[in-house]
Amino acid sequence: MSGALSRRNVLIGGTALAGGIGLAGLARSGPAGAEVTTTTARTDLDVHVLVVDGMRPDELNASLTPTLTGLAADGTRYLDASAIMVAETLPNHAAMMTGVLPYRSGVPANKIYDPEVGDERELGRASDLRASTVLGRLRTEMGLTTASVLSKDYLHGLFGGQASVEWDPFPLIPITDHAPDYFTTEALIQIVGEHSPRMTFTNLGDVDRVGHMDISGTSLRIARHAALRSTDAAVQKFVDFLRASGRWERSVLIVLADHSMDWSAPLGLIGLDHPLNTDPVLAGRIRIAQNGGADLVYFVGDDAERGDAIERIKRIALGVPGVESVHSPAEFDLGDRAGDVVALCAPGWRFSDPTPLSNVIPGNHGHTVTMPIPFFVAGGHPMVGRGREVADVQARTMDVAPTVASLFGLSAPQGGWDGASRIEGLVVA
Repeated sequence: MSGALSRRNVLIGGTALAGGIGLAGLARSGPAGAEVTTTTARTDLDVHVLVVDGMRPDELNASLTPTLTGLAADGTRYLDASAIMVAETLPNHAAMMTGVLPYRSGVPANKIYDPEVGDERELGRASDLRASTVLGRLRTEMGLTTASVLSKDYLHGLFGGQASVEWDPFPLIPITDHAPDYFTTEALIQIVGEHSPRMTFTNLGDVDRVGHMDISGTSLRIARHAALRSTDAAVQKFVDFLRASGRWERSVLIVLADHSMDWSAPLGLIGLDHPLNTDPVLAGRIRIAQNGGADLVYFVGDDAERGDAIERIKRIALGVPGVESVHSPAEFDLGDRAGDVVALCAPGWRFSDPTPLSNVIPGNHGHTVTMPIPFFVAGGHPMVGRGREVADVQARTMDVAPTVASLFGLSAPQGGWDGASRIEGLVVA
C-alpha cells in the first residue's frame, strides 16, 4: 500500500466500524436512519457494474484490452450499444443508475447554464439528481448493501448519499480531478472484501482522462493505448480477486462505457459565442454551456422573443464551420436544464466557448460520433450467457438500472423505466 494511504472508519447504516478500510478516501455511507423495507431478493448473486470511462468499441480488442475482450467473448456482447445524448459522463452515469432519460434524471450534460448562479456550472451536486437510483432503492427497499466506487470527483458528488458504502476518490490528480485506476481498483477490492456488497458501481477514469489530453489522438494515440492496457490490467486484478475469494461463481459483471472519444486537430475549433453575439437580436442575451462535442445554447431575453431567437441561433450555428447539426433539447429528451438549442460538432472538431482558449484539449465527446460504446455482460454466475453476440437490439446506458432491478426483483420506479432490461445476456431463474 502507498504511504499516501491511511486508515479511516467507514459508516454503514450510521454505525462506525472499527478498523475501517485502508484507503483514506473511504469515508462515508448513505444517509443514516433511512427507512428499510425488505422484500424477497435472491441470495446467490452479486452484481458489479464496471464503467471504463470513454472507451471506444474498437478498443475492445485482444491487443489493447485482452482481459476485457476475453470477458466479453465468454459472456454476452451487444454489438450495437450506445450512450444517450448528450454523450458526456454525468448524464450517462445518471442514466445507468436511474434507468430514465435526462428530462427525468435532471442531468442533460456535464455542464449547464444555471440562472440561479448566473453562470455555467457542472451538475456534480447530489441535489442535481432528480430521480431515484438502483443504488439507493436496493438499499432502502430491499435492505441490500450497495457500494459506489467512483474515480471522478463530480461523479462522487452527484451520487452522494445513494449507496450504503461510498468511496471518496483519493488521491485526486490536479486538473483531471480523478483518482487513478490503480487506487480505484484497490478501493473496490477492499470494499468488496470487507463489506460484501450485493451491488457495486465503479467508474474507472484513466482511459477518459488520458484520452482527453493525448495530443497523438488523431493518429497514434500513444498515451491512450497505454491507459487502456493499464485499465485492462486493473480489471484483471479485480477478476482475480473475485476468483481467489470464492465470489466469482456468484458474480455478474455488467461492463460498458459511458461514451467514447473523438480527437480534433489544434485548429479544429468551433466558437459560437462571437457569431451569436454579433446578431442584433441575440447580442448580450445568449449564454452557452460548453460540453466539448456539444454546446447548450440558452436565450436569456424576453420569452415573447424566444421563438424568433431560437430560429436565429439555429441558422447562425449551422453556418459556422464544424457544426454538424442543431437540435431542440426535446429531440433528445433533455429537459428544462438544457437550454434552447443543442449544437453538435462534426467528427474531428470541438467547441471552445467563449474563447479559443476555453477548450484546449484535443480529445472530446458529447457529439454523435462518440455515442457508440462497448457493452457486455460477463462473470462466473451460471445465468450469464456464454459466447453470445447480440446484434438485433440496441443496448443503451440507461438499460443498466432495469437490468440490475430485474436480477434482484426490484420493481420499476414511479413512471416506469425509459431503458430496458437486457435479459438477452442473462437467464434469470
